[in-house]
Amino acid sequence: MAQNAYQNVNFHFLVNFDLDNSGSEVGFQSVTGLDSTLETESVKEGGQNKFTHVIPVRRKYGPLVLKRGILKPSQSQITKWLQNAFEHEIVVPRLQVTVVLLDEQSKPLLNWKATNVWPISWKVGELNAEQGNVLIETLELNYNELKFSE
Repeated sequence: MAQNAYQNVNFHFLVNFDLDNSGSEVGFQSVTGLDSTLETESVKEGGQNKFTHVIPVRRKYGPLVLKRGILKPSQSQITKWLQNAFEHEIVVPRLQVTVVLLDEQSKPLLNWKATNVWPISWKVGELNAEQGNVLIETLELNYNELKFSE
């Protein structure tokens, strides 16, 4: 008898950077940009005028967009990394950022590994005296390759 395959929920996940873990980190509110697209090129064949061949030429990824509550540089190695990039213009690519989907027991189900990751933008959400929301920072990261595995 075949096993039933259940679809996985998307709210229980973690994000691992290859940074020194001496500082306290928090989880991310959302992750988007785990995508891969094949760019194509159209080639016209001589003598065949009914159609054009469309062939894949290269892959294109992301960008990876992460959102979380803002932390001070003294609380977060990720914030220090971003501060170095945007304030001091010292861009140090991370070898790998891994997004892990977890099950009910917090065990890994699926992994997405982005390689050669560096920041494109760092945005802070709206400051609003009329609301008591968590201040959210948005990180937009470029990466060269995305690998998907169990």
